[in-house]
Amino acid sequence: MSGTGEQTPVPVADTGSEGQGLEPGQVPGAAVAAVPQEPGVQRFLRELLTGNLLLSVLAVLVSLVVGAVLIAVTNPQVLAASGYFFSRPGDTIAAIVSAVGGAYGSLFQGGVLDLTASDPLSALRPLLGSLGFATPLIAAGLGIAVGFRTGLFNIGGQGQILIGGAVAGWIGFALPLPAGLHLIAAVLGGLLGGALWAGIVGVLKARTGAHEVIVTIMLNYVAFYLLDYLLHTPVLQAPGSSNPKSPAELPTAVLPSLFGLPVNLGFLLAIVAVLASSWLLSRSSLGFKLRAVGENPAAARTAGIDVRRMTIVAMVVSGLLVGLAGAYQVLGQSTGGFGNDFDASIGFNAITVALLGRSRPWGVFWAGILFGVFQNGGYTMQAANGIDINIVSVVQSLIVLFIAAPPLVRTIFRLPAPGRPRRRRSKNEVRSA
Repeated sequence: MSGTGEQTPVPVADTGSEGQGLEPGQVPGAAVAAVPQEPGVQRFLRELLTGNLLLSVLAVLVSLVVGAVLIAVTNPQVLAASGYFFSRPGDTIAAIVSAVGGAYGSLFQGGVLDLTASDPLSALRPLLGSLGFATPLIAAGLGIAVGFRTGLFNIGGQGQILIGGAVAGWIGFALPLPAGLHLIAAVLGGLLGGALWAGIVGVLKARTGAHEVIVTIMLNYVAFYLLDYLLHTPVLQAPGSSNPKSPAELPTAVLPSLFGLPVNLGFLLAIVAVLASSWLLSRSSLGFKLRAVGENPAAARTAGIDVRRMTIVAMVVSGLLVGLAGAYQVLGQSTGGFGNDFDASIGFNAITVALLGRSRPWGVFWAGILFGVFQNGGYTMQAANGIDINIVSVVQSLIVLFIAAPPLVRTIFRLPAPGRPRRRRSKNEVRSA
């Protein structure tokens, strides 16, 4: 019976000879126990232990442990106490606990919740600030994830952010439009700028077979130096200024704050992008075609899917979402113009976010928030404990390492490999063996 853990015998038709559905040495007409009926609880535990969610959580956990080791071995108090460890080991242990606990406590207080605040809004202010850091990571991570799901490695996020942000910024300061319409036009300009820059890669990939990794890397340089050039010309440079910086965006093109909180409309746009990406990849026929091309281009082509067209579409959609991150960077609150560095390494960090989120829209959303917490809380950790903020970058890099090596995580925690439970052999199979 199902759910009892017993095996249900499956009769085999009497074909009369070997080679017609029978194993070597198997008696025709014999019954074999071929289909194990796995109990529901056991199946749930197996899926939990082999699922991507647990691997992602454990990858973060291991990275935090390694980060704790780095904090401990570089802490002056720990180093001083370790000099007389064998005579007073408790001092060293206390110093390690104090250093690591203080660092991660400050990270939590500065990025998630301030337990010392006098009112709930002040307590949640660190989390709201983290959402501001997370917004461009979520948008760009979604774009990278769409590329991954289609079998494309889009590492041109930096260039797409720069071009998308430059277009959005130019519309923001050069085109005086009515309130509301101006912001919409600027955001759409950022989306189209990113889509155009990524679309170049899609066309070259589809028409000439050029590798998207090489092309996106080169276009990153092209975008950077093109923007730097334009910032030295009247096209983008602020009038009367000798600095390579644009004029400030008009107030009608600035993303408004949400209820006076340290998070603006861009975060809601990122949520809309998550919902749209989830629907596209999971519910639409276009998303099915994109995923089919990502799984097996040859099979997709055999099924009648235009692989070249899907390659171009995937890169355009990817650039569209990354362009939203660029628009957010230049249209944020209190912006006073932009230079050539407003990408702030978001294009490359988005790759990490997409990997941690397993290229699933909602996974990317939560991964982006986690990295926003790291970034926002890292400054508090540095200020309160004197810990180099590069420790946070090390933790983020380790997350990528462990995400990219699932067998390593499984080995550390002795997790079972993914797959169906092995079928137990029948008595006849055991005799024949």
